[in-house]
Amino acid sequence: MKNKIRYYRQEMKITQKELGKILGVSRQTISALENNKFNPTILMAHKLTILFNCKIEDLFTFDEKYKYDSDKKTLEEITEE
Repeated sequence: MKNKIRYYRQEMKITQKELGKILGVSRQTISALENNKFNPTILMAHKLTILFNCKIEDLFTFDEKYKYDSDKKTLEEITEE
């Protein structure tokens, strides 16, 4: 999963340390998030969307490796044939 946390943070003109303080995490955690080395919890993702006033799909890009089959209620891997 990739994200645009750095972009939105810079638009707000706040540092990683300031964002970390708002979210209750360290500056290192914000750095790891921005560098796609760590995926946030759903609660943190929700807080970020509220703070940045955006939708979750604007902030995060999900891996297209899987598709959901609603008829079978399964998550299937997409394979190239």
